[in-house]
Amino acid sequence: MCALPAAPPGKRKEIYKYEAPWTVYGMNWSIRPDKRFRLALGSFMEEYNNKVQIVSLDEETSEFTSRSTFDHPYPTTKIMWIPDAKGVFPDLLATSGDYLRVWRVGENDTRLECLLNNNKNSDFCAPLTSFDWNEIDPNLLGTSSIDTTCTIWGLETGQLLCRVNLVSGHVKTQLIAHDKEVYDIAFSRAGGGRDMFASVGADGSVRMFDLRHLEHSTIIYEDPQHHPLLRLAWNKQDPNYLATMAMDAMEVIILDVRVPCTPVARLNNHRACVNGIAWAPHSSCHICTAADDHQALIWDIQQMPRAIEDPILAYTAAGEINQIQWSSTQPDWIAICYNNCLEILRV
Repeated sequence: MCALPAAPPGKRKEIYKYEAPWTVYGMNWSIRPDKRFRLALGSFMEEYNNKVQIVSLDEETSEFTSRSTFDHPYPTTKIMWIPDAKGVFPDLLATSGDYLRVWRVGENDTRLECLLNNNKNSDFCAPLTSFDWNEIDPNLLGTSSIDTTCTIWGLETGQLLCRVNLVSGHVKTQLIAHDKEVYDIAFSRAGGGRDMFASVGADGSVRMFDLRHLEHSTIIYEDPQHHPLLRLAWNKQDPNYLATMAMDAMEVIILDVRVPCTPVARLNNHRACVNGIAWAPHSSCHICTAADDHQALIWDIQQMPRAIEDPILAYTAAGEINQIQWSSTQPDWIAICYNNCLEILRV
């Protein structure tokens, strides 16, 4: 069964909007069940003076309010809440930029818990393009960098000390993942385990790794023109499928790891370059794509390998959509960012 569940009847609006004081780029939904409509937003400003803001929707007033704002030197290349649906870990948020930072979020303030720097011998740091937080084991994070490496970090949330968990991290392993810059990394749920991850980069390849056998990697796909691949996303329900997109491309390609090198589908209705990909958290055959053509499109791919002609839903925003996230705890809501705006849309 592959239908998107119907939204319950009620008086809630279909779209809520928040206007930030700056251009928004990084964005992520909170996963904690007690923080239903909470998101983190990162600014995109040229100067060394960026911000991260935590906002939440008041369901009574239908308004977003800012809960806290904190400084972040460079723009966040990615923001992610700890994938802790049960609330057993501290309320943590991670950001990547020059370094990987882990923050503790309080009711009205946010403080830096640890700054993870892999280059102990130098003030130089190779900027981090992205990272992923392992859903199976939230003590694992992986970062991708322009220095061709991926680093797997172990996080310790420590013993209680004066009622506060101390958070620290260490490098578990670092590997040269690609021949050129690595632009994205994502853990897979394959086998129900925590050990598989993939990366994409400027060499135009998708590579798959196993933490238990890091001396080997598998090239799943190579762009025929060797165009850089910017993003990848694993299907949340079926780890055989992942999606990726090339720089300046107007299409998203779907790959099946069992059939390497040949895409099983191409989603190509966008009229400008694609910026974001988000799989449905609750359905193996729905995926959302967003692009500079102001559109967010939802696709049903269950007919693969037959061609997927048209999306099943389309939304046109008031600007170029640079970020899209599908809420894992509330699968009938998608968030998009464009200009200085965050919108959440009921699907």
